[in-house]
Amino acid sequence: MLDVTGLSKSFGGLKAVTDAHLSVSEGQIVSLIGPNGAGKTTLFALISGFLKPDEGRTNFLQTDVTGRQPHEICQLGLVRTFQVVQPFANLDVRENIAVGAHTRIANRKLALARAADVARLVGMEGTLDQPAGDLTIAGRKRLELARALATEPKLLLLDEVMAGLNATEIAELVQVVRRVRDSGVTIFLIEHVMQAVMSLSDYTYVLNQGVMIADGAPKDVTSSPEVIEAYLGHGAAERVAKMGGANA
Repeated sequence: MLDVTGLSKSFGGLKAVTDAHLSVSEGQIVSLIGPNGAGKTTLFALISGFLKPDEGRTNFLQTDVTGRQPHEICQLGLVRTFQVVQPFANLDVRENIAVGAHTRIANRKLALARAADVARLVGMEGTLDQPAGDLTIAGRKRLELARALATEPKLLLLDEVMAGLNATEIAELVQVVRRVRDSGVTIFLIEHVMQAVMSLSDYTYVLNQGVMIADGAPKDVTSSPEVIEAYLGHGAAERVAKMGGANA
């Protein structure tokens, strides 16, 4: 479904992403993890058209979308959410979701009906008439997800949708993401909440300092010495191994 080949992006002398390769198959939940500043959001922006790569290609559904505008990529069915959630505070939840629906539906009544359907999928049916500005952080996260879903994506890129949530809210949103996948939407997510990564992911990529350093099943990736050192610093893998031996 998605194939990324050799994507690179620099900002002046900073190499934000270097020669990134990855693929996402239809029906999967794939995660992208890595320390803060690793280049994960930059990579999402390159894939979704918000940034143009210096090198490399992005193919979505066997179509080269490299360098296309975000709205063109959205029309093909690839949509992303954002870390910083910014709803239209003066509109209610139903109207906010309908903004996404209007990318495919011109009729206001039909767009609002689509918004109600999406709200049920993400568990927001009870807040449809509530002002978006009154939502909690968890509510705003769900709204961001719902607005993206209303565009009828085939592949949805979720950028830290669980950041800032408590354990109960994370567990609830994990179930929502599963429902979205089961509805026919493939998921590619950036996430720091390892509980969610381990629970949801079919496959995981690890980015560090703009370079892919590992990929594979979540359990295998998170036990990789190179990944442990990327998160915890030089020598951490050896310390973790010694701790494991001591606890054996």
